[in-house]
Amino acid sequence: MKRIAINELVKWKERNRRKPLIVEGARQVGKTWLIKEFGKTYYDEIAYINFEEKKALQNLFKSDYDIQRILFAVKTATNTKMIAGKTLIVLDEIQEAEGGITSLKYFAENAPEHHVIAAGSLLGVELHKRVSFPVGKVEFLRLHPLCFEEFLMALGENNLVDLLHTKDWQTIQLFAERYKLLLKKYYYVGGMPESVLSFVEQEDLDEVRKIQIDILSTYERDFSKHAPSEIVPRIRQLWNSIPSQLSKENRKFIYGLVKEGARAREYETALSWIKDSGLMHQVFCVKAPRLPLKSYEDLSAFKIYLLDVGLLSAMCELNSDTLLNGNLIFTEFKGALTEQYVMQELNLRHSLYYWAKSKSEQKVDFLIQKDGNVVPVEVKAEENLHAKSLRSFVSENSSPLAIRTSMSNYREEGWMTNIPLYCVGEI
Repeated sequence: MKRIAINELVKWKERNRRKPLIVEGARQVGKTWLIKEFGKTYYDEIAYINFEEKKALQNLFKSDYDIQRILFAVKTATNTKMIAGKTLIVLDEIQEAEGGITSLKYFAENAPEHHVIAAGSLLGVELHKRVSFPVGKVEFLRLHPLCFEEFLMALGENNLVDLLHTKDWQTIQLFAERYKLLLKKYYYVGGMPESVLSFVEQEDLDEVRKIQIDILSTYERDFSKHAPSEIVPRIRQLWNSIPSQLSKENRKFIYGLVKEGARAREYETALSWIKDSGLMHQVFCVKAPRLPLKSYEDLSAFKIYLLDVGLLSAMCELNSDTLLNGNLIFTEFKGALTEQYVMQELNLRHSLYYWAKSKSEQKVDFLIQKDGNVVPVEVKAEENLHAKSLRSFVSENSSPLAIRTSMSNYREEGWMTNIPLYCVGEI
């Protein structure tokens, strides 16, 4: 299984002013596998410690941050030679070792020649708790579930991936039906590595669904195990409301869908916990579509998305026949899955926002900054190509570039470009 993120790890390795790297991401997105695969390929040895497994080493950083002592202990525990630049030091589940995250500062200052990567489950939550965080002394890499391109590569469809990269739209169109079928399968399987691997090996969608349910159950157990007990009920309520939030044509997240009469202040901490755990993406509305978009975001208006489209279809209990055969039952939720998928693909390369016009039904699904412009992106689940809101947005804001993504083929219409959904990763 190939992960595109390994290219970012290679860039990190080759940097002259490299700092210890923290790999973030939700549980079970493949952080440990990626780091080990990187180590096997680009280093002579890996000094790997999992602090959740090696409980005896959880006090490694407790007495002091003497890096030479720490290096010797790691060398002894892993039976490696510990050669700078040739040995990759991996500190997994680092949140289980008191002072582990703080130690990265001393690796950066006192042993910059050593290559150090840290990772851990729910590390985003832990990082927000820490008072003594090594600001400016570490780098970050966020790992997401497999994107559609990685899904195709896992299935051995490398030629289809290479064709997408050429942007030869006329040739791509010849294989449109193949792309569409694979995209529907991706909607169901998603990008969680275990789900993808199971599908590649067995092509059993029922087995994939069992794995997805197990992953969702693991996340729910994490709520009780790691979150403050007083907010666990609200975390569960928020979490369970995500499918209904996405299935409605809402202009923003509606707290009333979480619980009748719910108010924002009651759920702010729970919302932050889910986001910090990597299980959810939050996309803010902008008050005006102007550059830089960050300056115009409305913190009171946002939409939320799950980390993975396959997990979303599992939460909604959509069966494979409904999805792959285009059953009418699926019509209402198809837009939600498509919007979730497009968010995932765009989020890999862009900061995302959306726009909703005040006192109007007009809205644009996503806004991105590209080549010094605000680019609106309208999402269509199939080939219904009416885009009144997008046309109005372009007219009112004189947008030089607008994108509609749908199951229709690539074409330019003067004021707008239609990009097939299976090509969204090429934007």
